Amino acid sequence: MLEPMSRIAALRRPQILVDAARFGIDQYDRARLLPRLIGPGPCGPARAVTLLLDREAEQEQRRRAGTGDYRPARHVELIVALMAEARLWRAARPS
Repeated sequence: MLEPMSRIAALRRPQILVDAARFGIDQYDRARLLPRLIGPGPCGPARAVTLLLDREAEQEQRRRAGTGDYRPARHVELIVALMAEARLWRAARPS
């Protein structure tokens, strides 16, 4: 299994999803959004990144399959949270 930051670097998503997430990152509210995406309870950025990667991969599978339960807004929320949590994790890691 790839290390989470390597998984993030390997992600290839449509530019429109990435652009939408970039617009939303400034409004990221960890206390509000993270529990909705990965469940309640305390969670550090490293664990959050791992969980968000798994949830985002599920959304990507739905998008590619064209299933009726795919929600672009949910996918963007996951990408926003993933970007923000990766920033937090990188900031907390020793250089």
